[in-house]
Amino acid sequence: MLHRLFYGIISFFCFTWLLVSWGVVSNGRIELIKMNEETVEASYDTGGTDAQHQEKQKIALTFDDGPHPSGTPVLLDGLAERNVKVTFFVIGENAVKYPKLLTREAEEGHIIGNHTYSHVDLTKMSQETAECELEKTNAAIEAVTGKETEYMRPPYGAWKKEMEENTGMIAVLWNVDPLDWNTDNETEIVNKVVTETEENDIILLHDCYLSSAKAALRIIDIMQAKGYEFVTVDELLLD
Repeated sequence: MLHRLFYGIISFFCFTWLLVSWGVVSNGRIELIKMNEETVEASYDTGGTDAQHQEKQKIALTFDDGPHPSGTPVLLDGLAERNVKVTFFVIGENAVKYPKLLTREAEEGHIIGNHTYSHVDLTKMSQETAECELEKTNAAIEAVTGKETEYMRPPYGAWKKEMEENTGMIAVLWNVDPLDWNTDNETEIVNKVVTETEENDIILLHDCYLSSAKAALRIIDIMQAKGYEFVTVDELLLD
């Protein structure tokens, strides 16, 4: 009796080892493999987890006040390595001053939005002056990238609904603001974002600061590990 039990255990482990060697058992799943020229694409769950079967929650990273040589190049390098697309709300003056950075943002598939020409509060000026701030920035963006933009972010979040009607631009605000302009502590920025962000949130950061650019890359790594997918704001607004 003991001999039978012993040989049964040995046989089970040998069989399991063969399945693993052949790639049949993977990530807690038993896969049916190709037999006699026929591929059976079927499997059943043995209790393991598979992140690919979970629908990812979408969130958007946005960056204001660039482009700027302090943080934008580092940020773009990290985004390219991670194949993540974001939305940049650029200041017109910086678009004119750093056209190569703006060109790179557009060429690498990121969305470019308007953040006024000189970072002003649009509600504290005449309608004509406010529209001029937006029009000058739109012209600067198109001159560099060859593309028009329909998205804008009002500095300080100061915006009137009638401006949207008059300009035809879509105002994009935010849900998560770590106040990164007020600190150069990367960990503080990261912790605030990863603890506050939920599905469909829009995160506000500034690529004119190196600390913010580095924090953003850490945020991406952490949130992706938690099952989140980073998208551009147009995808969230259109859903």
